[in-house]
Amino acid sequence: MPLIDDWGLISYREAWEGQKMLFNKLIAEQDTEERIILCEHPPVYTLGFHGNEANLIADRERLEAMGAECIRIERGGDITFHGPGQLVVYPIINLHRHKLGVKAYIELLEESVRELLLKYGIKSSSNNEAIGVWLDWKTSKARKICAIGVKISHGITMHGLALNVNTDLDAFKMINPCGILDKGVTSMSRELGYELNMDRVKTKLSEIIVNKLSDSK
Repeated sequence: MPLIDDWGLISYREAWEGQKMLFNKLIAEQDTEERIILCEHPPVYTLGFHGNEANLIADRERLEAMGAECIRIERGGDITFHGPGQLVVYPIINLHRHKLGVKAYIELLEESVRELLLKYGIKSSSNNEAIGVWLDWKTSKARKICAIGVKISHGITMHGLALNVNTDLDAFKMINPCGILDKGVTSMSRELGYELNMDRVKTKLSEIIVNKLSDSK
């Protein structure tokens, strides 16, 4: 089973380089250990390789004022925000070992987050129209709580999911999150009305993901 690595609060670029190193090693040596990386990032916006730059509303001066930048990366999906209070999970795994295709892997990540949320009494859903985990989908109150964007090559994964736990949601006002104009964004703390213990959330979510990967073999 994958090793769990908690990188704590780490700059996006440093974590990106760390991911790529592990990703390339697993491609070259497919019998090496898999990893599930848990971390938080200082404020940063990331744009998928097919993402639309027009979905970044803020100008350079506003980004500099909040100490953030916008980085185009090799994952799928459009633009999203990462910042303190958001749990970011980067699985570096071999899908062939777990007998998973791309669609099944995305569904595994979505289902893992949904199972975690239910432990806190938050009902959520996923759908075929917009990847990620949503609350009150198909209603006027639809809001996203978890973004998902991955890169897969030779069956090896990198990037992953970003779950809003105690995230400052004002940062999403600078973008059209994931390129979606008519839906909101939320966090676990907003839905529950209190701040959560991030270490407990990390432990619970990583255990769920590992168990689902074990079941998929």
